[in-house]
Amino acid sequence: MSLEALLVVSAVLFGVGVYGALSQQSFVMIMMGIELMLNGAMLAAGAFWAYTAAGQPKAQMLVVVLFTVMAVEAAIGFALVINIYRVRKADITEKLKKLKG
Repeated sequence: MSLEALLVVSAVLFGVGVYGALSQQSFVMIMMGIELMLNGAMLAAGAFWAYTAAGQPKAQMLVVVLFTVMAVEAAIGFALVINIYRVRKADITEKLKKLKG
């Protein structure tokens, strides 16, 4: 696969993520949009690294570390969403008037 094709795929992923994060009101859909945006950025970074420093394992390690960070971020985000639902019974952003007590 060429660098241009990988960059087009990453731009599409990022664009779909932006649309998903900005157009939805559900917390879960917003989180999914943010995850798609991060996946698009990681794909672009990995593609650049693969084509500029061929054979170097540093790019692969960076992508593995970023995937781990994304998994931790998603777990913390979903824990916050579950806590908001338990306390306020709000599953969309419109039900929250303010975040403070």
